[in-house]
Amino acid sequence: MTASATVPVLQVQRLRIAREGKAILRGLDWTMQPGEHWVLLGPNGAGKSSLLAALTGYFAPTSGTMAVLGETFGRSDWRELRRHIGLAGPAVAAMIQPSEPALHVVVGGFDGLINLWQKPRRQRVYKARQFLRQLGVGSLAMRPWGHLSQGERQRVLIARALVASPPLLILDEPCAGLDPAAREDFLVMLQKLPRLAPHTSLILVTHHVEEIVPLFSHALLLQQGKALAAGPLRQVLTSAHLQRLFGKKLTLRRTGRSWRLTLVAQR
Repeated sequence: MTASATVPVLQVQRLRIAREGKAILRGLDWTMQPGEHWVLLGPNGAGKSSLLAALTGYFAPTSGTMAVLGETFGRSDWRELRRHIGLAGPAVAAMIQPSEPALHVVVGGFDGLINLWQKPRRQRVYKARQFLRQLGVGSLAMRPWGHLSQGERQRVLIARALVASPPLLILDEPCAGLDPAAREDFLVMLQKLPRLAPHTSLILVTHHVEEIVPLFSHALLLQQGKALAAGPLRQVLTSAHLQRLFGKKLTLRRTGRSWRLTLVAQR
């Protein structure tokens, strides 16, 4: 499956998700066009995880409509569609056995498998090794998952997500657990993704504006299950919007290619 230049990568209209009588998403509207790279930003409890679960077919909408890569939820086989969405995040990492070699983790991305039980095909092994090299961890191909650092694991997960050339890649808080040096190293690598996967649209889920590198063009600010703001980054990422989002008096500054958010001291 390849993304069409005329069909939105995703289109969510009045999406509502409720569980046990509690509304998690409350009439969310969001459209992502081909060629756009989005940041999904919001505090804990905003509904980010539930939105990702819906987009990948693990949560059924309570109401509203949702289309991903031209396929509409309820009319398409979301299990098949899921194979065309690359996902790198803690939900995937938690299912990988400590003994699984990094190379096999990546090869599993071709079919959406975790923990291979049979010998992988030679052509797939070759491509998996290519991605590991391009992401700077080629020498770790046969190292067990349990012996990788957090930063190395994130690169392996991204290689796994990209190996099948998905039209959409979701990075779910990829810097969580990284020390400051490892995070900066990871963000430099992140800038290379459009070159490695030129036909893949990206969604970065994060709490931190410092992780928004220049490749991202748009942002969705999610607050209590609703879109506080959505659109081009320069219009959405403002001090006023972020103060409303986090409920604190904040100042947003851009220094060179980096964003910095600071709390204004109260007198």
